[in-house]
Amino acid sequence: MSHTPSSTPRAPRRTYAAIAAILVLGALAAALILRSGPQSAGKTEEAHGHSEAEGHADGEHHGSVASAAHGHDKEHADDEHHEDGKAPASGKPASQAGHDEGLIAMDAQRMQTAGIKLAEAGPATVRSMLQLPGEIRFNEDRTAHVVPRVAGVAESVAANLGQNVKKGQLLAVLSSAAISEQRSELLAAGKRLALARTTYTREKQLWEEKVSAEQDYLQAQQVLREAEIAVSNAQQKLAANGAGVGAGSGGGLNRFELRAPFDGVVVEKHLAVGEAVQETTQVFTISDLRSVWAEMRVAASDLPAVRVGEKATVRATAFDSSATGEVAYVGALIGQETRTASARITLPNPEGVWRPGLFVNVEITASSQQAALAVASSAIQRMDKQQAVVFVPVPGGFRAQPVSVGRADAQTTEVLEGLKPGQPYVAEGSFVLKAELGKASAEHTH
Repeated sequence: MSHTPSSTPRAPRRTYAAIAAILVLGALAAALILRSGPQSAGKTEEAHGHSEAEGHADGEHHGSVASAAHGHDKEHADDEHHEDGKAPASGKPASQAGHDEGLIAMDAQRMQTAGIKLAEAGPATVRSMLQLPGEIRFNEDRTAHVVPRVAGVAESVAANLGQNVKKGQLLAVLSSAAISEQRSELLAAGKRLALARTTYTREKQLWEEKVSAEQDYLQAQQVLREAEIAVSNAQQKLAANGAGVGAGSGGGLNRFELRAPFDGVVVEKHLAVGEAVQETTQVFTISDLRSVWAEMRVAASDLPAVRVGEKATVRATAFDSSATGEVAYVGALIGQETRTASARITLPNPEGVWRPGLFVNVEITASSQQAALAVASSAIQRMDKQQAVVFVPVPGGFRAQPVSVGRADAQTTEVLEGLKPGQPYVAEGSFVLKAELGKASAEHTH
């Protein structure tokens, strides 16, 4: 039995040829993929820009492209983790990228602890102040240079330097020949007066009884009047010297008591026991320091601003103290050498703070002008390059707002640019915020 040849043996040969072709093509494709892998990995931005249809048209190539895309995702892991924080391209951590360098974080409790108080910017009156140097001096209206008014020798000295004395208090006792003579004259005049009064009484009675002539009566009357005048004259002499009628009682006719003319402090003393003094010798200086003068020199150009009755503030240069008084005197003449006029302010000094000889600064309001927008002078702070700033509240704390300032006095400063009317600002405690801002800047620098 014979078999007819068929086409079955030829099929395996064709299959083997197709498989071989596929393997060759696969090897070539693998080689091309391996060569294009590094380039595709370095062009991640281009790969992300293509759509899925354009970038991945062949489903069999997804393995290699996915690997490259995965590598790109690792490089930008921060984009996935900080989607809400939106970190900048500089690559800073989220804590630094979200931190506002100009913000001073502060809650209500810290504000109260730091003494921060807010106010609103608005119109105000700015006063132009005139500052003049001055010096505290004795109030000459309440200062006495005590002189004995009679020559004598000091027997005792009761008052000491710096002592507070009352009016009429004994300062010293002198032995004076002049006082002795005046008292003797007073005593003699008193005796003559007593005799003249007795004679007048007798002559008047005899004249009324028609025993003596009227002429004798009239003569006795004249002698009586002269005796009265002599006694009065002797008394006035002693009173003018401050001796008094009974000053010599218990101490002799020559005893002269020197007493304080008013309440005050013994600021000078030039008398010791046994020292001889003349009637014009200045032995004590007593001043009532409850009132003093602040004297100053005013230039001719500033005289229109310094008027009698004008309110003035006096500030000590050696310590923190101030007082308010009125201009009591402005000189009518200009000094030929200094080209200034003298002026003074009367200051109450109940506690004795203002001591004569103390240097002071006197502030007088020269003019007043209205500012459209102003803040408290305590709110103005100077930063780097002397830039003026005002701290304003913002969500979460405060921020330094640069401003342009104009006229200013001790209480108010005019704002030209940087704030709006009614805008809140830190009126008190701005120095604390300035310190916090400086500390934060230093930490950021390091």
